[in-house]
Amino acid sequence: MSRDGLFELIAEAQGQLDEGFDRLPEARPAAFGAEAQRILGLAAERLRDNYPYGHPLYAGQMLKPPHPIARAAYTLAMSVNPNNHALDGGRASSAMEVEAVAALAKMFGWREHLGHLTSGGTFANLEALWIAGQLMRSADNTPKAIAASEQAHYTHSRISGVLGLPFIAVPVDHSGCMDMNALEEMVARGEIGTVVATLGTTAIGSVDPLDKILTLQQRYGFRVHVDAAYGGYFTLAKNLEREARAAYDALAQVDSIVIDPHKHGLQPYGCGCVMFRDPAVGRLYKHDSPYTYFSSKELHLGEISLECSRAGAAAVALWATQQLLPYVRDGEFARGLEAGRKAALMLHHRLTADSRFITPVSAPQLDIVFWTVQSETTEASSALAQVVFDGAAKLDLHLALAKLPVSFFPRDAWSVRPEARSYVTCLRSVLMKPEHLAWLDEIWQRLDGAAKQVL
Repeated sequence: MSRDGLFELIAEAQGQLDEGFDRLPEARPAAFGAEAQRILGLAAERLRDNYPYGHPLYAGQMLKPPHPIARAAYTLAMSVNPNNHALDGGRASSAMEVEAVAALAKMFGWREHLGHLTSGGTFANLEALWIAGQLMRSADNTPKAIAASEQAHYTHSRISGVLGLPFIAVPVDHSGCMDMNALEEMVARGEIGTVVATLGTTAIGSVDPLDKILTLQQRYGFRVHVDAAYGGYFTLAKNLEREARAAYDALAQVDSIVIDPHKHGLQPYGCGCVMFRDPAVGRLYKHDSPYTYFSSKELHLGEISLECSRAGAAAVALWATQQLLPYVRDGEFARGLEAGRKAALMLHHRLTADSRFITPVSAPQLDIVFWTVQSETTEASSALAQVVFDGAAKLDLHLALAKLPVSFFPRDAWSVRPEARSYVTCLRSVLMKPEHLAWLDEIWQRLDGAAKQVL
């Protein structure tokens, strides 16, 4: 959709919304004249100091442009500026949030749930671990530890510190997934109350073996929280490999899930979501407010959320996107995820066949690819990766850099064998836009051009 078409769509919808308030006396808005136009022009100039995040040649960090309907619905809702803390501040948008969260829960196989949108995955994970800390306690009422893999997002150790919960990092295997032998040794000691399984790490897109974690849960009785902030939507994809598919198929059995619609869900920042399988955890949120919960006897979302004010516009945008692109396998939304994964596998294959690069032991599990540059030592590979990164940027191909364990690569990757726990700087590409598949040849040509300049 062109920008002109998008603005026309918004204007038409805005007129329809305004008609609903025609009975009110006219209240003229503040003047919006030449000075405002000048300031917006300055803002536009300032915003040009960015990478082209929405373009397929931006293949670095996990940045995906919101769908035009999400942009339009968000802009439309901003004319009301609803606050989804209480029905007093966001009656319609609160109802749309309930429906949007139900669609996410259904995607994971839940008929009953308790959940709401958040400002992002960090706060969503905070709520999940806060609930876990209250439920999982030792005989002396001290909270049990939170366990997550060494490749889990750093937010889990940080949140555990904020909540006063012990945190334990679990080693990973050569594919970046949680090591099950190490986890079993830890949970057998009885100190761990909650295991965080990551379905799509933000570094390399690795998928923890959730099905195996749930088998351990049956034996040792801990709580399972899934951080699917990045990779949750891949439950709809049909082209996952067997181990990842088994993990996603087990999602309906976990205790809580976090997902970020502002990543793969085509939403503006910030739009995260936390969901609990047992609605009874709502009792732990119970509080009272002397002035916000009087307009309705129905549940106000602020009564099941740690955050107070929350953008109702985010709920409207997500709801509208779900209406256009339902969460169904074989649907347009699912095919977009599959295209990104296919692009990642194709890029990995080309890199593996090219003697200038070193690729990891395992192929991508989702849509994130990483590799480093061939050299005798990890130090030299790291330095060359930085040079290729800079060269690619000059050719308008924007990648990312990541410092990753050498254990992810073959043992004979370097003639001077590195220490087992050492790291190497890698090039990293997140191929999360559906367009990346069609642009893969162009991406490869520019990467090849950058490499030829220095190798």
